[in-house]
Amino acid sequence: MSGIVSTPGGALLGVVRVPPDKSISHRSIIFGAIADGVTKVSNLLEGEDVLATVAAFRNLGVAIDGPEAGNMTISGVGKNGLEAAGCELDLGNSGTSMRLLSGLLAGQRFGSRLTGDASLKRRPMTRVVEPLTKMGARIVATDGHPPLDIQGAARLHGIEYRLPMASAQVKSALLLAGLYASGRTIVDEPTQTRDHTERMLAGFAGATWNPTGPVSINSQIELTGQTLAVPGDISSGAFLLVAATLRQGSDVLLSGVGVNPTRSAVLEILRLMGADIERSRERIESNEPVCDLRVRSAELKGIDVPPEFAANAIDEFPVIAVAAAGASGITRIRRVSELRVKESDRIAAMVQGLTQLGIDAVEYPDGMDVLGGQFTSGSVDSFGDHRIAMAFAVAGCFADGPVEVSEADNIRTSFPNFVSLMNSVGLNIKECP
Repeated sequence: MSGIVSTPGGALLGVVRVPPDKSISHRSIIFGAIADGVTKVSNLLEGEDVLATVAAFRNLGVAIDGPEAGNMTISGVGKNGLEAAGCELDLGNSGTSMRLLSGLLAGQRFGSRLTGDASLKRRPMTRVVEPLTKMGARIVATDGHPPLDIQGAARLHGIEYRLPMASAQVKSALLLAGLYASGRTIVDEPTQTRDHTERMLAGFAGATWNPTGPVSINSQIELTGQTLAVPGDISSGAFLLVAATLRQGSDVLLSGVGVNPTRSAVLEILRLMGADIERSRERIESNEPVCDLRVRSAELKGIDVPPEFAANAIDEFPVIAVAAAGASGITRIRRVSELRVKESDRIAAMVQGLTQLGIDAVEYPDGMDVLGGQFTSGSVDSFGDHRIAMAFAVAGCFADGPVEVSEADNIRTSFPNFVSLMNSVGLNIKECP
């Protein structure tokens, strides 16, 4: 697909399983590759970002069978068993792959070059290069952006580092580098970010995850292959939650969704706005909290989004802005300047698109104001950003006519079956060649 058209329709009804969690899928491959023994992963996301991570580790000498129907077997080579790739590692559009691999590869005995597509080459890497350099890594960036040239045989040493801004990717990169550093590496956060790396690290190390205080690691940790089941991705589920909330008469059950407390702020934000979302069958799978989510249509009201939710709903703000457009009153979103350096400038992209579809929206350096109203028919630019494209596809389900979204190919990075799954519960979305 190069674009999509979303047309208004009726109620959303049904039971669906949203795509597997992208963040956890990446990490299962990384830890499986450097563990001793075999790791078996089920329900792996087969999106383009995750497949870029798979390809990178194959180039680094790791035998990987699959993915096939979400199942993958990784023959781990141990912490010191990776081999020089012999080629640059093309990570496509995946910022997660770029940042996490920069930490892992900084402590290897060989050099590596990390690159990606045009979008990834615009994303800032200084935030991860600087602390890794403090650990002794030798990394050369291009004006603070990819490609990254990582020189091998660096002697890493542990540091105590407080993140200047909340970033799970930077935290994870430092923890991966800490597996190869002398001494202890301690990472402190201004606000707690997603903790999938810590949870998975504890599982591979045979330890108990304790989610309090700064995170620390040392090179003495031994990793052993695991059997993992990846939960559904709440970031992908958010598009269904908003669509079902806004379409009158809707009743949708999302089964097996990951509700890690460092990821589920979107649920709290929508509830504050008046959404009807019910949890059931709560359980723990592969060290991650999982449940089913039932969402029924509800009248939303505008709110001032609590700033403490900003870091843990950062990927969901594009579709939260769509929810705000369908609410009564004004919604104010602040302290989300991180949205400016995602796959696109998501603040600018959302405000531009909302305005083009008849919604009053105002852009601020660290957020936006959105006044609830009626979406009109029209065309918007996704700027090649998967979450912008999917957010405006949801907007089309309650506009007064079709909404066309350009540059929707990147939806495949995180939600390969977006069109078919959304249509299965009652949306009307078509691909435009």
